[in-house]
This record gives sequence, C-alpha cells and structure tokens, in this order.
Amino acid sequence: MEQEKIGETGWRGSREGWLDAAYESLIEAGVDAVRVLPLSKRLKLSRTSFYWFFADREALLAALIDLWRSKNTGNLIKQTESYAGSIAEAILNVFDCWLEPEVFDSRFEFAIRSWAQQSPEVAREIDVADTARLEALQAMFLRFGFEPFAADVRSRTIYLTQIGYISMKTVETLATRMARIPKYVEIFTGREPTPSEMERFTARHGYITSTEATGGAV
Repeated sequence: MEQEKIGETGWRGSREGWLDAAYESLIEAGVDAVRVLPLSKRLKLSRTSFYWFFADREALLAALIDLWRSKNTGNLIKQTESYAGSIAEAILNVFDCWLEPEVFDSRFEFAIRSWAQQSPEVAREIDVADTARLEALQAMFLRFGFEPFAADVRSRTIYLTQIGYISMKTVETLATRMARIPKYVEIFTGREPTPSEMERFTARHGYITSTEATGGAV
C-alpha cells in the first residue's frame, strides 16, 4: 500500500485507503455519503490529502465504478469460463459468486443499482454489465450443446433470479441455501448435479452436509 508522509503533519493515506472508505460509505449510506470531507473525517486525514490521489469527487466515483466492474462483472464472467465437466458443474462454478463476497460482492451490487436510480450514467453502466453477464452465461450454455434460444432463456432465468435475491436483500442461512442449490441446478439446467459435483462445491465453501459427515444417506 502506497503511503506518503507530509512533513510533520501526518499521513496522506493511500489511494486504496480513500477508495476503501468510499466503498464503505457507499454500502452504508449510498452515493450521497461519498464526499471528500466526511471521508477525510472517517480516515482522520486532511481533506487536501485526498487530492494527492484523485482529481476530484467525480474521479473517486469513477474509481468505484471501475472497482465494481472489475470485481462483479469480471469475476462472474471468469466463473462462467471456469473448467467444468458438465453444465451442472458449470452452474455450480457460477454459484460460487453468490456464496463468496470476495468473488461477487452482493452488497456492492445493491449499492450500485441503487445509485443508478438517480444517475443515468450509472444506469448505462448497469445495462452494459447486465448484457455482458448474460452473454457470458449464454455462451456457457452454448458450450454444453444447448440451442441458442434455450441458452438465452436459461441464462436470463439464472441471472434475474439472483438479481432478485440481491434487490430484495433476501437472507438465507447457509444450510437453507445449500439445501436448495441442487434443485436450482436441476431447474436452471434440466440436469441434476452428481453427488461428487455437490461434494466438491460444498467442500470449497467449507460446508459439510450430514451425508458427508456420516458417510451415508441422511
């Protein structure tokens, strides 16, 4: 992390520090809270320190959009392109996004979509992201032999379902979500995930089912 000292007056902080503070403010209170003076107070830095890293507030807001674009859209597309031996396994790769905030940040997604309600420019960014994500999901289905129209509809079903989860701020326990995932896979793809596919999925999320724990049927 880059840090600069200003004579005897303290630290300028870092670009990452200012961006992290802007992110937290956006998540907590919306875009109107992302302003230089409140952020400087939050970081306990001088207001002028901000201008070592960003030309103005608009540059900071643009950096937030870039971060969201890279993290959420970029990672979702990567997940659709991850190795999978079946369409069920491919969907489980995408489901990693919904369970790992480091891969896909649902709070960030909600905040950006809320921001778009008052910003035509951000609304256009949302449109571009939605199109890119849907195209990536559709391409994933096409790789597994689905017809284009079926691939399109299935992609939309998956994506719009999850955006609905985010928009409604739906909260489920991990156990509830894991119990539903095999049926979601079947509904979205027309294929049931195999036990080994589900075991690999649950293991990488640190979740042990009762079947795995006992070594037999529930």
